[in-house]
Amino acid sequence: MNAVTPTGPVLPAPVGLLAELTHRCPLRCPYCSNPLELDRRSGELDTATWQRVLTEAAGLGVLHVHLSGGEPTARNDIVEITETCAKLGLYSNLITSGVGGALAKLDALYDVGLDHVQLSVQGVDAANAEKIGGLKNAQPQKLAFAERVTQLGLPLTLNSVIHRGNIHEVEGFIDLAVKLGAKRLEVAHTQYYGWAYVNRPALMPDKAQVDRSIRIVEAARERLKGQLVIDLVVPDYYAKYPKACAGGWGRKLMNVTPAGKVLPCHAAETIKQLEFWYVTDHSLGDIWANSPAFTAYRGTDWMQEPCRSCDRREKDWGGCRCQALALAGDAAATDPACSLSPLHAKVRELATEEAAETPPDYVYRTIGSNADRAVRSPLTEEAPQ
Repeated sequence: MNAVTPTGPVLPAPVGLLAELTHRCPLRCPYCSNPLELDRRSGELDTATWQRVLTEAAGLGVLHVHLSGGEPTARNDIVEITETCAKLGLYSNLITSGVGGALAKLDALYDVGLDHVQLSVQGVDAANAEKIGGLKNAQPQKLAFAERVTQLGLPLTLNSVIHRGNIHEVEGFIDLAVKLGAKRLEVAHTQYYGWAYVNRPALMPDKAQVDRSIRIVEAARERLKGQLVIDLVVPDYYAKYPKACAGGWGRKLMNVTPAGKVLPCHAAETIKQLEFWYVTDHSLGDIWANSPAFTAYRGTDWMQEPCRSCDRREKDWGGCRCQALALAGDAAATDPACSLSPLHAKVRELATEEAAETPPDYVYRTIGSNADRAVRSPLTEEAPQ
């Protein structure tokens, strides 16, 4: 019998797995990308299920596992889960706040084979960091945690989410990363999903502040070449072109929630018409290949104009579907962050207006919180005069 040669596009293997082990977290950051309806502890996957998921991930070709949350060290089985990654040959990255019980568990995580630590830092000034994270005495805990990471010889990345409340500290974040012996620093301007979307008027910086922060990063990259790698994520609302969401929808990343729901990106649940599958009902391989949520915007066939005929369509893969829904009211629309979108000018106007206003108080991330603050979107394209 002659072999059948497939005619369709070859499905790429996932490279990364974002394992949201829990939504529990001692911090209450107003820019958190977790959903507004946070999973409760009672609904979290058990240890054995996470170990099965990791085994299936390795079989699919996943290379990197990001152990995240919430705060992943809030799980009593975080050492067992990390050890499973090591035994499967999966590179493990602990994404942590460094507070609560994180330091107490760090040595045990190192002993079982943890590969990398990514520590969030909300501010350089301790008082400002406490205000943003909503937790007293957080900064000393973070510094002690970072010190122990480098003592153990683990590579350390600092992650600083930038917004109008700390954009004046970008230079300080760079100095702090050098002081702590970090190998990498992420200067990640806020992406407006989840809690950040609710808090957008409180978080939006102005264009001049953004431009200055970019200049500071570019100068530091040159000055610290060979010593510190600095990743820069610019805010979409001031961008010319959108980013490839998660490397392209359903192309590189799988996100498993604490309850076992599998998402193409961490904000995908905002697209209510999508059907999401759970690891308790399907294998990870079946979900990757066949889940309606993963196939909905994978590739380019779903694209409307101007995306469909754009020469960037396989560079940014249409940008962010969640942002298109939030700002244009249609998840299949051109991402308004793109200069080719008819709504692009309105997005820039919205950002300019909100940055000029007195920032409202933060709506802090909490389980069971009422986060119904109104934001001015989706936008609509005015009819031509």
